Amino acid sequence: MPELARRHLFGVRVDVGDMTTAANQLLALARQRAGGLVCVANVDMLTRARHAPRLHAVMAGASAVVTDGMPLVWALKRLHREPAARVYGPGLVLELCARAEAEGLAVYFYGGMPDEVAPLETALRARFPRLKIAGVESPPMLPAEPPADPATVARINASGAALLFVGLGCPKQEFWMAAQQPLLEPVALGVGLAFALIAGTKSQAPVWMRDAGLEWFYRLCQEPGRLWKRYLVGNSRFVALCLAAWWRLR
Repeated sequence: MPELARRHLFGVRVDVGDMTTAANQLLALARQRAGGLVCVANVDMLTRARHAPRLHAVMAGASAVVTDGMPLVWALKRLHREPAARVYGPGLVLELCARAEAEGLAVYFYGGMPDEVAPLETALRARFPRLKIAGVESPPMLPAEPPADPATVARINASGAALLFVGLGCPKQEFWMAAQQPLLEPVALGVGLAFALIAGTKSQAPVWMRDAGLEWFYRLCQEPGRLWKRYLVGNSRFVALCLAAWWRLR
């Protein structure tokens, strides 16, 4: 069975492979219930990690770092000739839920906003009626770098979940997953906005915008006050890195 191939893009670890390869590898981890941490990387995560040693270290030590952002896929293909494919975060959640339903594996959702919990569970049960949902939990506000939380980990472990989806936003969710790893039994995936998109509390960019790498622009139009700085800084840095790499290749 093919596995995700570990590579580096601008000094940050990413893994090359498609949705099927990623799902197969993560389910193999989930069946073991021996922990594991999965980063779903986009431009924002990659550019943050270049200037944030702790996030860089979490990604370097992760079980997998899948390529969620289309710009990462393009850079890997055009600058490094890698056979990269997009592993879209919300799509990965749904793919793993479908496979978990078929195998009888339980899943747990931790994060998101309080008003997302009920619609998320409703949407999942409508799509996957036989899926074992071990828990859907929106925690109180956590610090930027959450500490270990043995009580929460014990509750999640006791639920029997094999897959834990974490939606706290980057890099909080990556730091939370890393802090819980010594005791956590399910494999944990940081999936950011996926909870809101699956629940329907936030609208999803049209397919053509996602394929064109313009999902960031769609989100910026929805939340300009909160996101303008992230995209102005992160996207500009990424474009500069790509141009510099292209110039060196010439």
